[in-house]
Amino acid sequence: MPTPYGFEPFLRPSPLIDPWRPLFMRTLDDRVVLGLTVREPHTNSRGTVHGGLFAALADQAMGMSCATRLKAQGVPVSTLWTASMTVDYLGAAGIGQWLVFDTHFCRPGKTLCHAEMDITADGETVARARGAFRVTLERAASA
Repeated sequence: MPTPYGFEPFLRPSPLIDPWRPLFMRTLDDRVVLGLTVREPHTNSRGTVHGGLFAALADQAMGMSCATRLKAQGVPVSTLWTASMTVDYLGAAGIGQWLVFDTHFCRPGKTLCHAEMDITADGETVARARGAFRVTLERAASA
């Protein structure tokens, strides 16, 4: 399956997600969208995408989307830490499907950033996630 238009390889290092590569991303003004074609390493014993993959990549995409929004507002964000996250599993995705993690709501704050996303397989919603991320600001250089 060819990678959909607008997606580029996701090269950010992460020992957790390295075994799931290739992953792809699309950077928009207000968010980062992750995508991948489901392969065997993404699946559980039933041959469908493992819930842990949904959760890990939802966490990654929502956190990056929050950082994108904060930086667009001029907030000197250093990093974001997941404070809480929930995933509602609504369906299943199987080998060969195009899986997309798209943050559709992000409310940046000074200490917490809240986000919500849909996870789709070939355009059909298979999960939804919500998260709160603790904002860590860059330290000002001391004189």
